[in-house]
Amino acid sequence: MRKKIIFVIALVSCSLIWAQEGEGETPVSSDGLTRNFSAPRKDKKEKPPITDYKIISIKSDTTYVDTTLTLLKDYKFNYLRRDDFELLPINNVGQTYNSLAKREERDHILPLFGARARHFNFMEADDINYYHVPTPLTELYFKTTFEQGQQLDAFFTVNTSPRLNLSIAYKGVRSLGKYQHALTSTGNFRSTLSYHTKNNRYQIRTHFVSQDLLNEENGGLSSEGIDQYLARGEFLGEEDEFADRGSITVNFENAESILLGKRWYLNHQYNIIRKTDSSSTALAVGHILDITDKSFQFDQTTPATDNLLGEAYESGALSDKVALEDFSNQVFLDFSNKWLGHLRILGGSSNYNYGYNTILTQVDSEGAETNITNRLKGDVYSVGGEYENYYKGFELFADGKTIVSGDFDGYYANAGAGYQLNDKYSLQGKISVNSVAPNYNFLLYQSDYVNYNWQNDFDNVETQKLQINLKAKNIANIEASYATISNYTYFAKNADSITVPLQASENIDVLKVKLTNSFKYWKIGLVNTVMYQNVQGGDQIYNVPEIITRNSLYYEDHWFKKKALFLQAGVTFKYFSSYNGDAYDPVLSEFYVQNDEEIGGFPQIDLFFNAKVRQTRVYFKVENFGEAFSQNNEFSAPGYAYRDAVIRFGLVWNFFL
Repeated sequence: MRKKIIFVIALVSCSLIWAQEGEGETPVSSDGLTRNFSAPRKDKKEKPPITDYKIISIKSDTTYVDTTLTLLKDYKFNYLRRDDFELLPINNVGQTYNSLAKREERDHILPLFGARARHFNFMEADDINYYHVPTPLTELYFKTTFEQGQQLDAFFTVNTSPRLNLSIAYKGVRSLGKYQHALTSTGNFRSTLSYHTKNNRYQIRTHFVSQDLLNEENGGLSSEGIDQYLARGEFLGEEDEFADRGSITVNFENAESILLGKRWYLNHQYNIIRKTDSSSTALAVGHILDITDKSFQFDQTTPATDNLLGEAYESGALSDKVALEDFSNQVFLDFSNKWLGHLRILGGSSNYNYGYNTILTQVDSEGAETNITNRLKGDVYSVGGEYENYYKGFELFADGKTIVSGDFDGYYANAGAGYQLNDKYSLQGKISVNSVAPNYNFLLYQSDYVNYNWQNDFDNVETQKLQINLKAKNIANIEASYATISNYTYFAKNADSITVPLQASENIDVLKVKLTNSFKYWKIGLVNTVMYQNVQGGDQIYNVPEIITRNSLYYEDHWFKKKALFLQAGVTFKYFSSYNGDAYDPVLSEFYVQNDEEIGGFPQIDLFFNAKVRQTRVYFKVENFGEAFSQNNEFSAPGYAYRDAVIRFGLVWNFFL
């Protein structure tokens, strides 16, 4: 990882040598909103407008580089680089997150790879963007970690010609953490290429991603460690030695887990009929190739003591490794017309190979033998389609896919409509249904720990969902959904306190309503985000807090001559009601249901001081400010302490050459 970081820093440093001042400010109107316009270039020396630096998603949605400083940017200034409102981080940077709202995976028809607790920072194909820039563009992200370490995300892209773009990026994190044996070391390397011919007949987008996410595992605080963690809050001054979190005992200090992944992705198409001034019809044929390899490994030098994880087959080193090879192909036919809209018909195949290198034979108390296979592999074939159209202010959209042949059954379908009343008000409704097999680690798992071995034939998890999104500018944005889940699968402890996979026999109904609004008067602003969740059925299975709220009060203004510095400072208050939060299992790298310990019901207060000079955004934050005065004794998950008060610093810096 160190060599990769040095390479990326060297690459970025070369671009800095040629960096010039005064590049590409995002155009801002008098009402503070960014506008998508480009001023005519007066001469060859004039720098391109910021709107020429385009970011293109996998769905071809296009935005442009934004160098403004907003409160949303502050929310996204974290390890994941996205708003973590619904997440609760475990104490070290790069560790996993407890979910305050259950994670909703992207549409899929095959089971997902396990170790989902390690996938928050795992970049899937939909997370990779492509670019088109008039001059080379560099972005540097840096933020401090806990104790020893660093957090860096470096990105560089260039158009070698108007038709060919290349990009390279590396996100690396290494943090020792405040507790024993909690080091994290993660790396996400990605590179992209996009190209189109001079006549725009042929277009290609491709990327390569390599990721390694390593975490030392300590099993959380031991029973003695929990007493040490809580003691100082009750007897301030008597247990000062435990103010050093490294002195608190943990369950074990000899294990680590690592999630590895590589993917090569290719999306290309040929336009048979192109849109012209005289014709509004287009026809294209295309192909998508996705080759993904993943593996997860849990290593421990000796089995955990006190029967914490149950018996092990060996008294020495343990090593559990599972891998998935997924080779997917899709061909599609695109038809678009000004009046009929855009239609895509697709067919695909996937070859999957999940499993282990050994076949396990278990013998029960009566001497009966049970074989646990080592592989789930085969081919599935699917068909699907997508449709989109705009008619008299209405946006109509639908998409779906279903397996027509193979050992798995699965499908998903989405349909909806939106209406834009004007630039202030819009409404969108969506209906979704899906049926998919549980993740692979519910179906098959092998381990050197005796009780972590199973092979199941679970029913598909089926979900029906209704969503409504209402946007009213300067008033509020409301997102509401109601979902019914059948055959919900989850992990839980059995009578022997061993984590096992289970499937619910009753339906679970989940109502979720999220409201976001903001107010601005003079130079003072207030941003509020509130979520309400209600669960019916599946008692003590689907545990989430009823209320989550985040409120930010801030001041912002331009300072100094020519508005050289833009300052933003304020306080963010976050709170979620107490609930039986899921617990973490290090062997599986999964969260499991528990109903013995509550977490939450306490406020989190952050103070922030942010500034922007040219294209540089600087962030100072006092995290968990309240814990500096009242000793922290809260938890992010049972046995895993919540983060203490800390001052952190970081920046995001763009260079336009």
